Amino acid sequence: MKKLLKNRTLIGALCIFLSLVICFGLTPLFNSAMTAQTEIVRIKSEIKKGELVTADKLETVKVGSYNLPSDVLKRTSEISGKYALADLQKGDYVLSTKLSATPLAEFEYLSTLDCSKQAMSVTIKSFAAGLSGKLEAGDIVTLIAADYGDRRETTMPPELQYMYVLAVTTEKGVDKEYTGNSKPEDDEQELPSTLTMLVCPTQAKLLADLENKGKLHVTLVYRGSKEQAQKFLDVQDKYIAGLQKGSGTQAEVTTMPETPVLPNEAQGGNAQ
Repeated sequence: MKKLLKNRTLIGALCIFLSLVICFGLTPLFNSAMTAQTEIVRIKSEIKKGELVTADKLETVKVGSYNLPSDVLKRTSEISGKYALADLQKGDYVLSTKLSATPLAEFEYLSTLDCSKQAMSVTIKSFAAGLSGKLEAGDIVTLIAADYGDRRETTMPPELQYMYVLAVTTEKGVDKEYTGNSKPEDDEQELPSTLTMLVCPTQAKLLADLENKGKLHVTLVYRGSKEQAQKFLDVQDKYIAGLQKGSGTQAEVTTMPETPVLPNEAQGGNAQ
């Protein structure tokens, strides 16, 4: 009987000791962890997928550190200068998995622009005008304006003889990807509504006028390697440089750029 009473006393003492440890040891630690704060970086204004993240769109705030994701970023230097892999809304935490050090492939063409060339979009106003939806990024095209001006003329400006297509985009802002010989899985795939092209200031000014006063049509000149496509662009650049250096007479303006000489294999690619 005395032994049983002694065991009960020991167990009671242990329970009291454990309760004191929990109340004065573990509970304060838990409460401290719950209330602890840390600085993290948060989105201050909306950032679209593929956009370069800049410091002016970020803010540093203090938040509770309990249960924060392990990959949440806490310094602006870890985020600024990188590209968003998804749309980021105001107030979002920035996770390392949502950033890329390199531009997204679908937006890469916008990150290589320099002061001499810009990107400009024009509207595809009909199915036929955009080559029946068959244009792709990397194509060399010629632009023709129909119903242009007060006289409703059709013109083929030599400044727009060889144009490089940067992107073919639908109304929803989705760029068409290279399809090669594959067929789209969706029979109701949305058709392109704009073309984004590489232009110099002279071409940009002319395109803006033709877009507003006429109906642009596109003809495919070349589809193939970037090296051969560059030959067309070099010819076009040479022509425009000649216009800028020359007197700018009507005879000079109506003279078409010369056609570049391509290897036989490149000419075969042009016929595809």
